Amino acid sequence: MSNETPKKFIPNEQNPMPRWEKKFNKILTPFERFVNRTTTGGLILMMAALIALALANSPLAHHYLHALHVPLGLNLGDWRIEKSLHHWVNDGLMALFFFVVGLELKREMLVGELAEIRKAVLPIVAAIGGMVIPAICYMSLNLNDETFRGWGIPMATDIAFALGVIALLASRVPKALITFLVALAIVDDLGAVVVIAVFYTQDLAWSFLIAGALLTCLLIFFNMIGIRKPSVYFFVGLILWFVFLKSGVHATLAGVITAFTIPAKPKFNTLTFSNRVQDILYKFKKGCEEDESILRNEHLSGLVQTLENGVVGVQTPLQRLEHSFHKPVAFFILPVFAIFNAGVTIDFGNAFQLFNHPITLGVVFGLLFGKFVGITGASWLAIRFGLCSLPNDTSMKHIIGASMLGSIGFTMSIFIAELAFVSQPEMIIQAKLGILLSSLVAGVAGYLWLHKLGGEKSRIGSSL
Repeated sequence: MSNETPKKFIPNEQNPMPRWEKKFNKILTPFERFVNRTTTGGLILMMAALIALALANSPLAHHYLHALHVPLGLNLGDWRIEKSLHHWVNDGLMALFFFVVGLELKREMLVGELAEIRKAVLPIVAAIGGMVIPAICYMSLNLNDETFRGWGIPMATDIAFALGVIALLASRVPKALITFLVALAIVDDLGAVVVIAVFYTQDLAWSFLIAGALLTCLLIFFNMIGIRKPSVYFFVGLILWFVFLKSGVHATLAGVITAFTIPAKPKFNTLTFSNRVQDILYKFKKGCEEDESILRNEHLSGLVQTLENGVVGVQTPLQRLEHSFHKPVAFFILPVFAIFNAGVTIDFGNAFQLFNHPITLGVVFGLLFGKFVGITGASWLAIRFGLCSLPNDTSMKHIIGASMLGSIGFTMSIFIAELAFVSQPEMIIQAKLGILLSSLVAGVAGYLWLHKLGGEKSRIGSSL
């Protein structure tokens, strides 16, 4: 057998690179994978929202609204739980969305943009400004007791929609601005979770609440003793979801709590994994000399399985679960949520009265004005007083553009609207009108601003 070193494969038009080799050569950081999935999910989310609006204002509107209220229940002996399809989406499927939010929050706090105080100051301060000012703006127009509960609606930023708009701008936006916007939205999500937990709970059932506390302690105990099997956490998390459903605390918070207890330490350290991989690859190469067919060669098959086990062991359960759940959440759960919640029937002949409602005006004022002033103003003050500095390759003009995109409050805002005005469908519709109008205006304005800003930078660069 020849000992010559095999020539390196060089792709060209006659000899293109095989598809499998392209996948091996394409290496993305966890952050790049997150942004790619989120931007694509954002575009799908936009399409789902448009479909819902089209259905609600078409001859199929009656069937669409009827489908939302189709009852669906589970029976286990004498035990029964029954909810409408709409509630199963908002209370059940969205628990998985909050689970992924919790995983992202934990990762960012451990090793991401929120791990280093100096880097975290700007998005944290911007997010706080972007939550407080919108709430004040809404409250200023809704001092009535019936509508006041909606103050939390304009506080949230929709990261999927915002990054979906960023995706349309391609290379016109600095990468550091995307990082800033992602960190801001994640802090924003944390704020929304706290607001939901504290202010949008029903009458508390203390027996179920105590049971929820005990289950949370059990999940923490599993983490402390080193249990890494996700199925164990999911089983307890499912029980926690049911307990919260009965306690008065919103059931989706079980997703966040379960996520925060998922282990963030791997089974194998990286050096052990590296040495083990080299040994496996050496044995694999030797095995290929005997028989290249992995179907016939049991030794090769065993080595591949060992390598797969090692790959699982060197990753933290936190990483694996975030990677596994992000696609179904971005490409299925959020679009389904949009289809079930964004369908608002608009009486265009009475549009002025619809958009002149205090709830709608408060949401629009809070998102378009409050978010913009809150994020931009808080960022400027933090930089002005030396608490932090602007991200690389960005200016305050870029922060202004990010503030506009931060005014897109689709998913979490609609979710809070459903909690704020339970059993008050007319008020929910008014809130959704404000959310949809604000998100549309903010998305278009942010896109045009950053597109123009990117064009100016390109012209300056070409003139140098």
